[in-house]
Amino acid sequence: MPIRAGCVGLLAVLLALPARAELAVGDAVPALDAFHLDGVPPDTAGRVTLVDFWASWCAPCKDSFPAYAQLHRELSPKGLLIVGVSVDEDAARYAAFVKSLAPPFAVVRDERHDLVGRVRVETMPTCFLLDRSGRVRFVHHGFHGAGSAQEFQHEIETLLAETATQP
Repeated sequence: MPIRAGCVGLLAVLLALPARAELAVGDAVPALDAFHLDGVPPDTAGRVTLVDFWASWCAPCKDSFPAYAQLHRELSPKGLLIVGVSVDEDAARYAAFVKSLAPPFAVVRDERHDLVGRVRVETMPTCFLLDRSGRVRFVHHGFHGAGSAQEFQHEIETLLAETATQP
């Protein structure tokens, strides 16, 4: 299988970084606005947040967007925030992907791979589900259709219910 140019660039960035583990359950996610991103990331403070790292060349990423749109429609009124972070180096491919899928949730592009390198995302897509304190509660590698969507919905509803009952 040929390696695409975007994959080579991302791989080069990841290999050049010092070895450390990917964000794990319990870790705090760095503030998105602390990174040079193409687009303005929403404020995640106090929100149950799904942060999804994706790329236009990734078929499972494309498959995940309709599921995320459905989660957004159903659960954003209850407090869910979804942020899609593209690792595309090519702005035109990023823009075409976003235009074709028209996500109803926030998307930004990590052109320099600062954020993706910091959290050590090595698989596309990778999704971090955060509680209202900004801590990782669930990590998902890949997107596996309806099974993934159902798992996300259950986990998000659990987090929304947990945090709704806390002072």
